[in-house]
Amino acid sequence: MSEQRQIDVQNFIDEKSFSGYQILIFIFCFLIVAADGLDTVILGPLVPALMHDWGVTRMELAPVFTAALIGLAIGSMGGGILADKFGRRKVLIVSVFMFSIFSLASAFAGGVVEMTLLRFLTGIGLGAAMSNAVTLMSEYTPQRIRSRIVNTVFMGFVVGAWAGGYLAAWLVPHFGWHSLFYVGGLVPLALSFAMFLLPESPRFMVVQNWPQKKIARVLNKISPNSVTVNDKFTIVLPPQVDGKSALSVIFSEKYLFGTICLWITLFMGMVIFYFVTSWMPVIVKDAGFTLADGAKIMALYPLGGLIGGIVVGYFMDKFNPHKAIAASYLLGAIFIGAIGFGFHDLTVLSSLVFVAGMFMSSAQGSMPTLAAAFYPTVGRATGVSWMLGISRLGSILGAAGGSLVLGLGLSLNVVFILLAIPGVIAAIALMFKGGHMHRQQELLKQQTQAA
Repeated sequence: MSEQRQIDVQNFIDEKSFSGYQILIFIFCFLIVAADGLDTVILGPLVPALMHDWGVTRMELAPVFTAALIGLAIGSMGGGILADKFGRRKVLIVSVFMFSIFSLASAFAGGVVEMTLLRFLTGIGLGAAMSNAVTLMSEYTPQRIRSRIVNTVFMGFVVGAWAGGYLAAWLVPHFGWHSLFYVGGLVPLALSFAMFLLPESPRFMVVQNWPQKKIARVLNKISPNSVTVNDKFTIVLPPQVDGKSALSVIFSEKYLFGTICLWITLFMGMVIFYFVTSWMPVIVKDAGFTLADGAKIMALYPLGGLIGGIVVGYFMDKFNPHKAIAASYLLGAIFIGAIGFGFHDLTVLSSLVFVAGMFMSSAQGSMPTLAAAFYPTVGRATGVSWMLGISRLGSILGAAGGSLVLGLGLSLNVVFILLAIPGVIAAIALMFKGGHMHRQQELLKQQTQAA
């Protein structure tokens, strides 16, 4: 009988190269987040068409946006708690299936009330899927490249949002607004069945005391013939969280300040993101351009994040992650403020929106990575998902509040300068978190030396 070894699962993953099996998990998680991005922003490009077909105003459509975002918040917060209890894989499969079915059903909505209910239910599935895809990927990725890999997964949201804008510009004029919901439902429906190939997180399996042979099977797929069923698999948990529930971990003394800063940061970024993706097509159309122009310009905002997200991830791995993301927020705020001065020319406007999105979407896309690294395994899915869930309140403010701001009759210069302020607040909150963590580490170092 071979000698039993004690293997720390996280060290095992950190020491191995990024395998083909982990690439497969990456592809699944990327596609999940992309489908999430497509469905999340699907309403923005459809606003003018829905207003025309149903004979309603922007204000009358506001409950549809609000319901979807409330659903996202509930799904994010509930999905994280469920994933920390039952597993990332199970919650992912159920949530993707759920939002695909209700997205398909949205194509048959006959008015605001039906659409409001269906988008609420779709939002619940979307919220649970996003946070758990990020969590699962972070727990399969070596520490040395985690920010780059998880940031790239979150860029799937950018790809989905970008695709939604361009699909709307092509599909809606030819096939009507219903066609976009068909695409937004059928793609994730097919994905939900393929996801049965996804494995559970080995870190979760260890924490939940799964059979050793199941953990060994997954680890051997990462690095063939590296472990046996006789090995004992462990994971190191901080003493402050051992035995605590996931919720009590993220609100514990060690993590509370960082939790609040993460919430503020992503909340502020969501105000900007959802204002742009919800109302930019209408603003552009009102400025004298076509509906197709509005959908394409809206799509440029998340598209810019494809470039910036990978770059920010690199700087997060190599340098201080808080400073890297804060700098992206500040630069994004500058260009957000400049958008209001670009409506005289479509090329200038497109460039400003793209660059603003490059910085702002990159910062937003890096936040789940930062949160996943901040929380321990027992509270990771809950920590990430509650940050995403609370931030949806910012989404509501950006989407529903956008209609109020635009109704005030302010010049576009003033509107976008005001919109830049949340970006500055996000950067400040992030620097506070980084400073607090540095002080904690210094204090721990002094206590260790004294002992």
